[in-house]
Amino acid sequence: MVNALVLAEAGIAVTVLERNAQLVEDLRASTFHPPTLDLLERFPGLVGELKSEGLIARYTQQRDRRSGLVAEFDMDLLRNDTGHPYRLQCEQWKLSRRLHARLIQHPHARVIFNASVQSLEQDDQRVTLRYEHAGETRREQADYLIGADGAWSAVRQSVGVEFEGFTYPERFLIVSTDFEYADHLEHLSYVNYVSDPQEWCVLLRVPTLWRVLFPTRVDETDESVMTDEAIQTRMQGLLPREEPYRIVHRTLYKVHQRIAQKFRLGRVLLTGDAAHINNPLGGMGMNGGVQDAFNVSDKLIDVLLRNADPSLLDRYERQRRTVAIEYVNADTQRNKKLIEERDPEVRKRAQDELRAIAADPAAARRYLRKTSMIDALERAASIA
Repeated sequence: MVNALVLAEAGIAVTVLERNAQLVEDLRASTFHPPTLDLLERFPGLVGELKSEGLIARYTQQRDRRSGLVAEFDMDLLRNDTGHPYRLQCEQWKLSRRLHARLIQHPHARVIFNASVQSLEQDDQRVTLRYEHAGETRREQADYLIGADGAWSAVRQSVGVEFEGFTYPERFLIVSTDFEYADHLEHLSYVNYVSDPQEWCVLLRVPTLWRVLFPTRVDETDESVMTDEAIQTRMQGLLPREEPYRIVHRTLYKVHQRIAQKFRLGRVLLTGDAAHINNPLGGMGMNGGVQDAFNVSDKLIDVLLRNADPSLLDRYERQRRTVAIEYVNADTQRNKKLIEERDPEVRKRAQDELRAIAADPAAARRYLRKTSMIDALERAASIA
């Protein structure tokens, strides 16, 4: 939707093919980082609309499941680096819905639902895409094709691009509840990474719910993890209470660290999860995808409307693939290693370091520039 709206507002005809029957309102990503909000300001009023539906998280915390708060970081330290010195806790589907509402106002923009990609081919002039719709195989031609179709991207597979990396043996369980943790855990922020050698977790607040992320054991089956009993055991282990927790939503998914070998192959470009996927510790997946979208769409505008050489699109790959490797992939792996560390001495050193960083405003700002993806966006822009 970001790709499409940037292009449509530049006057380029766009068609969006969506496999589902409608916009999916699921509980996926929920954290917008400051530079992503800066980019979304291109669409007048959009960030304000998202803020009205979300929560502004000025503080993030590193906590220990046994001892409580380890370090708190004040994102207002970024006030000279961004127009949005905070995280916005707002579900991804709210962005999609608002982008769609704007996109369909453009007469040269189309969104086709129930459209499942089957295959594609390309030559020097165009891309031809075949997809299934209403029980029929249909064909669409375009100057360029952006594959923004997720981790199992049919576009990426059709052009034979390898998805290099690995899949973690454990899965992640996300449980959403309307229980108010802030009334029971002292000085809790909206964004909390809780380390523990046995079972770490992440506590995130969205407007109406708390989302709790747990790792699962390799020897647990999907069925056993998702039972009411197993989920209540995990929730009670985090914070015991006499009553059972009311579970609003639960989901279990495999976690990957993978990067496409190529982000561009001729007239086909990959963005978002189709190009790179990572564990969710740090909230970098959706943000990286939105940043991909602005980058590649701006370059397509230069090529299609300003006669820039198509080789400019190779710069998109150099910029965004480098960032996916050096920042998104590396940082999320590091976050996971830190939060699950079992060696007590290593854990103590890491927590002492976090406390020292949080206590020093200059060090804390450097830390926040990195964790909020400001450094990553600047690194991408520096690549010729």
